[in-house]
Amino acid sequence: MLFEPRSGRLAAWGNALLAGLVSPDEAVLSIVGEDAVHRVEGLPGETGPVGLTLALGRLRALGVSGLRVALPAPGHPLGLSGPPEFNARALEAEEAVVSVGAALGLVPEVSEAGPAGDVHVSVIWHVLPVREAPPADVPSLSEAERELAEALREATEVLTRLDVAGSGPAAEAALSAYRARAEAGREALAPGYPPRAVRVLALAQRVDLMVSLAYENGHGGAVAASEMAARAEALRPVERVARRALVAAYNSAVEARERG
Repeated sequence: MLFEPRSGRLAAWGNALLAGLVSPDEAVLSIVGEDAVHRVEGLPGETGPVGLTLALGRLRALGVSGLRVALPAPGHPLGLSGPPEFNARALEAEEAVVSVGAALGLVPEVSEAGPAGDVHVSVIWHVLPVREAPPADVPSLSEAERELAEALREATEVLTRLDVAGSGPAAEAALSAYRARAEAGREALAPGYPPRAVRVLALAQRVDLMVSLAYENGHGGAVAASEMAARAEALRPVERVARRALVAAYNSAVEARERG
């Protein structure tokens, strides 16, 4: 399964809406995706949760001109700028959206209900104050693309050496889904993003898929504890590069506008 964070969809289609490139209905449908409903809680001037359409309009009225993504992990506050309370909530969710033009951030809370095969997913975006400062450790698109090319080579070499390269029915199904999505030409980002961002996002998802398959496919030939530790140690920086590239891709529309 490809990694497509909800914060990425909210930022990408929110940026397209703020730029006047899509309608509110199109933006909301794309953000919600296969989830049942998204609502926003904690907006200034609102006493309770509101729908995405109203929330995006209110954010524009509050001065928001763009949306950035944060994908933090323990020890790596990627895309965050504080304060500690917001960073802690974002780290717990492993993702967040940070507004440009207003000191507000949004952190998703995901709830699931129902039996397997008929799961009802609802999302509440909690609006919290953020510190207006440069986000942590976000590379440029060109930097991310260079890092990804090297990470892809390293991941392939490491997984082959440790005998944990993607194999088996689950791996084949995931790879087939990836190829089908690419061949279908599904729009990876919203209108307004440069072609390089689409390319970087697709490559980051490919690297992330390789890492996920390695973790999901058991120990492979790495049966010794030392070999399993070596695999985890080797994959950790590759995973970090993929997350940095995802953030760079999703944030590129805002960066381009800020450069003029």
